[in-house]
Amino acid sequence: MSSVLADVLLVAALIGALALVHRPLGDYMAAVYSSKNHLRVEKWIYRSVGANPDAEMRWPAYLRGVLAFSAVGVIFLYVLQRVQDKLPLSLGFKPISPDQAFNTAVSFVSNTNWQSYSGETAMSHVTQTAGLAVQNFVSAAVGIAVAVALVRGFARSRTGDLGNFWTDLVRGVVRILLPLSVIAAVLLIAAGAIQNFGDLHTITTLTGDKQAISPGAVASQEAIKDVGTNGGGFFNANSAHPFENPNGFTNLLEIFLLLLIPFSLPRTFGKMVGNVRQGYAIVAAMGIIWFLAVVAVTWIEYAHPGTASQIAGGSMEGKEQRFGEGPSSLFAVSTTMTSTGSVNSFHDSYQGLSGGVLLLGMMLGEIAPGGVGSGLYGMLIMAIIAVFLAGLMVGRTPEYLGKKIGTREIKLAACYILITPALVLIGTAVAMALPDGKEAMTNIGAHGFSEVLYAYTSASNNNGSAFAGFGANTPFFNTTLGLCMTLGRFLPMVFVLALAGSLAEQKPIPATAGTLRTEKPLFTGLLVGAIMIITGLTFFPALALGPLAEGLAT
Repeated sequence: MSSVLADVLLVAALIGALALVHRPLGDYMAAVYSSKNHLRVEKWIYRSVGANPDAEMRWPAYLRGVLAFSAVGVIFLYVLQRVQDKLPLSLGFKPISPDQAFNTAVSFVSNTNWQSYSGETAMSHVTQTAGLAVQNFVSAAVGIAVAVALVRGFARSRTGDLGNFWTDLVRGVVRILLPLSVIAAVLLIAAGAIQNFGDLHTITTLTGDKQAISPGAVASQEAIKDVGTNGGGFFNANSAHPFENPNGFTNLLEIFLLLLIPFSLPRTFGKMVGNVRQGYAIVAAMGIIWFLAVVAVTWIEYAHPGTASQIAGGSMEGKEQRFGEGPSSLFAVSTTMTSTGSVNSFHDSYQGLSGGVLLLGMMLGEIAPGGVGSGLYGMLIMAIIAVFLAGLMVGRTPEYLGKKIGTREIKLAACYILITPALVLIGTAVAMALPDGKEAMTNIGAHGFSEVLYAYTSASNNNGSAFAGFGANTPFFNTTLGLCMTLGRFLPMVFVLALAGSLAEQKPIPATAGTLRTEKPLFTGLLVGAIMIITGLTFFPALALGPLAEGLAT
């Protein structure tokens, strides 16, 4: 079987698996967030934190819950890193420096999982499991909770109530993320991923040098790393490490896991608003963009000219022989189209144009399909923008799902889509203007600029992957990227929840002959076009200076 045919069958198998789980998982998540009943373990958690799970919240109270919970998580994780040498199972590792501890704390709490450290040589067992792995669960649950609050804004009317943040948070962890992660961890262990709390193993390499091999609870962290679209690897090599990603089966499984919830949440949206066809329109837009990116990156990596590439059958630099161009490209696109920093190949080694596609995937706002929760609410914001543009073209007041898109709604949506570009472009400009940014670059010219642009794009969009190739572990980058991760995560949530509250207060507008049918393929095409145009106009100059210039020069 040719490698191209094998890659086609791999993508087809992945799409088929996602299609099979789309309906049952989407319906299950809708039932979880619509249920009035509480499990016994959930009641215990509510009592322990002093929360009333049946109390409805308006959007300011919901937002206060999100911010307060996340702030406590940052403080706890920061302190844990600073005192890890005094805790059990420290493996002899030193405390993390203040700037790196801040960066890592906000990284994992914001569901970014950017890592400026090597996990196997820096973080103790307690830090990895009680700190980082816990945040993998709760940060993902926060994203889903905010998305569900926005969906309730569309589904409800004449009320400002959006549900209860603490109920949504706990249910997301207990009923969705934890069961899926247990199943995924068992599959990973069965396929060869490691899971233990052993001490460091010192071995002698072929050259006679000594090397310390770190064990750990890898499979369990790997599972939630992908299910929760987190991305922080136990090892520095992330999913290129055989302890995290042993073989081709686990490689496909990890891609499936990181796409699982994002591609199923549109079904949840359709069920909760009472029209599953609306969910199909959203997931179709997500799928079209994702599939086109997979085709583009795979084709570029196979077809790139050059003697070495032709002999190898494609661009193999930075990729393992275990996977090759196709599975590596599929993983790279899936991880940059979601808010997942997990990688199984070296993005810095991708060709200029394919690296540009990976950058564009994040610049879209990670909505195709995006992170758990954040992808759905980001796509719904873009749907509002698309409806508004359609209304301008026909001279009609825009409506979406029976809700009028007025001045307040469009201002909130506009503020949402402006936050990330501002953080990316300002952050990149400051880094390129200061000596700290230039000194960290290990490449010159367009590729070096792409490395810096990728870092701020990844941080501001809460992705966490890196082009690598430049030194990110400096006080300057730890601080500025940490600020981008914080603002890029929580400022958009402010506008999402404010928009949800505004929509929930409205009286439904009955559909008429002039109402735009947002469940039709025409609207899906309009939505995809609006996303590409808005992103293209915003980021094209930056892309032209980096990956486009590099790609056209080769």
